[in-house]
Amino acid sequence: MPLEQVLVLLVAAAGAGWVDAVVGGGGLLQLPAILITGMPPVEAMATNKLSSVFGTTSAAVAYARSTKLDRQVVIPGAGMAVLSAGLGAWAAAAISAEVLRPAVMVVLLAVAAFVTLRPSFGAVPQPHLRTNARVAAAVVAAGVGIAFYDGIMGPGTGTFLIIAFTTILGLDFVSASASAKIINIGTNVGALVVFGLQGHVQWALGLGMAVCNVAGAQVGARMALKRGAAFVRIVLLCVVAAMVVRLGWQQFA
Repeated sequence: MPLEQVLVLLVAAAGAGWVDAVVGGGGLLQLPAILITGMPPVEAMATNKLSSVFGTTSAAVAYARSTKLDRQVVIPGAGMAVLSAGLGAWAAAAISAEVLRPAVMVVLLAVAAFVTLRPSFGAVPQPHLRTNARVAAAVVAAGVGIAFYDGIMGPGTGTFLIIAFTTILGLDFVSASASAKIINIGTNVGALVVFGLQGHVQWALGLGMAVCNVAGAQVGARMALKRGAAFVRIVLLCVVAAMVVRLGWQQFA
């Protein structure tokens, strides 16, 4: 691979790490950058997972030092996520992305409208929403549904996790982002194991990108913790808008 392409991928990995640490969706930067090099889609997804798992873990550590994690959700959810994302990765070659994109776009547009029309959403925690039934629903939604999506398609997983934890459990955006990182580690590991066993991972490139992803993740996590829920909300809306544009271009271009 030419040096110029490698440098572009390293910069993209750093930017993706920052976005992922704040609100998820770093794959919007990193995955297209890998695909531009001409790498086959499954190999690009696999290499993206290798880089992302390091950045996500780094961000999770930064959050855990300053924010209380919802252990009742993230521990069982992360365990389930490893299996569900692995199944998604195994099915990635069999299910057409064209089938999933329209549904994902509808969900993203609904999320953008909801967050825009409710400025107070995610600004402060709403502990009264937390019930045993909602905790179980959050575990299943994150550890099964969203994790499977991450294995089979990927971009926006962290964003979906934050929205799930905010709407179902009433967490504020910063706490939701912190808990989302733990689940996201599980989804990345599950998908990476399957992709690795199938021989799709470009290890040297992925590890090089991982270094930059970690650097970006550390900066992003610290900014989110320092600036709070309002900052995360703005980045969330920008990422959702970018995801809708990207998926729409892929679907209809």
